[in-house]
Amino acid sequence: MGEKVVAGQFDLSDRQRYRDKLHRCLTGLERLLAEKRFDRPKNLMGLEIELNLAGADGMPRMLNAQVLERIASRDFQTELAMFNLEVNIAPHRLGGRVFDRLDEELRTSLGYADRKAGEVDAGIVMIGILPTLGRDDLVSSNLSDVDRYTLLNDQIVAARGEDFKLDIDGVERLSCTSKSIAPEAACTSVQLHLQVTPDRFADVWNAAQAVAAAQIAVGANSPFLFGRELWRESRPPLFQQSTDTRPPELQAQGVRPRTWFGERWVTSAFDLFEENLRYFPALLPICDDEDPLEVLDRGGIPTLAELVLHNGTIYRWNRPVYGIADGVPHLRVENRVLPAGPTVTDVVANAAFYYGMVRALAEDSRPVWSRLPFEAAAANFDAACKDGIDARLTWPRRGRYGGTAEVDAVTLVRDELLPLAEAGLDAWGIEPADRDLYLGVIEERCRRRVNGATWQAATFHRALDRGLGREAALAATTRRYRELTEQGDPVHTWPVGLPEPVPTA
Repeated sequence: MGEKVVAGQFDLSDRQRYRDKLHRCLTGLERLLAEKRFDRPKNLMGLEIELNLAGADGMPRMLNAQVLERIASRDFQTELAMFNLEVNIAPHRLGGRVFDRLDEELRTSLGYADRKAGEVDAGIVMIGILPTLGRDDLVSSNLSDVDRYTLLNDQIVAARGEDFKLDIDGVERLSCTSKSIAPEAACTSVQLHLQVTPDRFADVWNAAQAVAAAQIAVGANSPFLFGRELWRESRPPLFQQSTDTRPPELQAQGVRPRTWFGERWVTSAFDLFEENLRYFPALLPICDDEDPLEVLDRGGIPTLAELVLHNGTIYRWNRPVYGIADGVPHLRVENRVLPAGPTVTDVVANAAFYYGMVRALAEDSRPVWSRLPFEAAAANFDAACKDGIDARLTWPRRGRYGGTAEVDAVTLVRDELLPLAEAGLDAWGIEPADRDLYLGVIEERCRRRVNGATWQAATFHRALDRGLGREAALAATTRRYRELTEQGDPVHTWPVGLPEPVPTA
């Protein structure tokens, strides 16, 4: 979830000093861009997955410190709550058999972590929102014992000045309050990184924004929270509401939330970093000793520590990232759209679909963002979160007449986006057999209208029909989900329902 932060208190001078430093960092970034100091094209991608810990009964286990101690690998890190972990996969060059290698690495890493979790009677569950989470699980006392999380919670709570209101109206309605940001921890996602040159950044970011709804439509995997069936992908509204520093009055004034889709297509990475400073006050005003402009004057590369920290407290679904590797600065687009799971094959298929689409769309001579209003892309995102694979999305019409039309998500994916993804993967130099394997998973989800969310909902209702109460049905669904995840076949092949005999209610 970001850099290490030491807990402390802030006064008025800290915030003013931090704001001044942020502007010096922004000027430093502008100079780096103007002086063309960034890394050459490397076609590098990276992957992070947030995970849940649950027991054999399907209920959450607050044991991440004990599990991480046993895993003893820097590839695994703590996350916001005690039932969360994160696994980081080292960067790979896009090309050849990269997706097959990712599949193997993930299976090895997750299998090892699951065995270690088993030593404390827990297991790894790769899912968007663990269905068995209750309100008593998502409280501040269950946040991980890490200074950054404590401080971030304190600052967001102080900025809001009142309880957080959670109100999600889906298949059922959830309306409740929280005294902390702990409900955010329910949202476990996949983050897909793509290193890009400054000249390509805007095209890649715009492409990623345009296809975010399609990613959600085929990849939704978070239909439940606190025992209620909500949106097919409930993470985005939950994340926004559980980190919302705006009381109702500021929301009514149109103040932007810290978790947002955005409001425009961009022309450079600078646009996004500049928006961060213009719209969002600092939550963690911690200043580094480095003066970025002095470093640049000496011919060095500044860390832009304040800019990086501030960027990490603004939760865009496609986030700009500034980093340094081997003394050379680079830019990345961090795609934060997808939920975790259901299986390794599904995760890799989602990644292949994304990287193929953005490559093809970013190189299109007539970019989709020149034909699709940004407001339509944002509305598409909400529609996909609500309705998942059954969503209807707005997309530019083919042919000379132009304009946009509303189309079923599965039709859009099968007829337009999968061919684009295929062409994009070819441009990356992906092995054709791997291309066909993983894009075939996406195609089959569309053909069967199945993803993780539809399977969870259908299995839950089958359990209710067999006489289980709601809590027992959610627990049984979670246990069955974990069993099928461990078997490894992609979710579109999973049988709906629970195995015999009927579990105890």
